[in-house]
Amino acid sequence: MIYVTRRERFSAAHRLFRDDWTDEQNLEIFDKCSYPNWHGHNYVLYVTVKGDLNPETGFVVNIKRLSKIIKEKITVKLDHRNLNIDVDFLKGKMASTENLAIGIWDELEPTINALGIYLHCIKIEETENNFVEYFGN
Repeated sequence: MIYVTRRERFSAAHRLFRDDWTDEQNLEIFDKCSYPNWHGHNYVLYVTVKGDLNPETGFVVNIKRLSKIIKEKITVKLDHRNLNIDVDFLKGKMASTENLAIGIWDELEPTINALGIYLHCIKIEETENNFVEYFGN
């Protein structure tokens, strides 16, 4: 089994808050991430797939094809968007990086699997100090 990772980038805004909590409660739990006027990040997304080497191409996956899938299914929906408002697969969910990773997995997995390879990990760097990794259910 060989693992291949593609890195993509996007910028997006979000706010961590619960409507059923007061501003004070949100601030206590989510700190500055709950500020009413949003805040943003320059995210780095790593999509790792795994599979067997194709003897005809020497690839697990054509990396250009993988990049195109990520851009069409994910980046176009996230880049320069508000995660709380604009992203269909986050509707009704907290716009945390954890939920973002799960949502990206759910969006990509069927298309990746249709290529005869498997999604292994979604890694999202929110800041240089914080990242989330998700390995599926």
